[in-house]
Amino acid sequence: MIIDTSHELFDGYSTVITVDKARDSVDIKLINLLKQGDIVVTQDYGVAAMGLGKGAKVLNQNGLIYSDDNIDRLLFERHLGQKVRRAGGRTGTFKKRTKENDEAFEKSLVRLLDGGKYEGD
Repeated sequence: MIIDTSHELFDGYSTVITVDKARDSVDIKLINLLKQGDIVVTQDYGVAAMGLGKGAKVLNQNGLIYSDDNIDRLLFERHLGQKVRRAGGRTGTFKKRTKENDEAFEKSLVRLLDGGKYEGD
């Protein structure tokens, strides 16, 4: 687990790395530690893109597997959303997590662990 100095975590089962509280310091530390084939779970498209660039397998909490085939579109959509928000607009609300999200995540994680790649399904 990588956390910044504004958090404390003692879970008894993971190694905890604490970094400065600076913007993106956790993300940068994560990317610097990544090796090809590692698995990253993130909802941040920027982290996903950097992870893919390092040869990691990357998915989000709902089971979407990030790939070279979808990351450019996702980054562009993020850019458009940021423009809307900066202009005072709203881009939607977050939905409550469902059992289907859990099942999709499990299916995608198992697929990545088994060496599978994103095939657009």
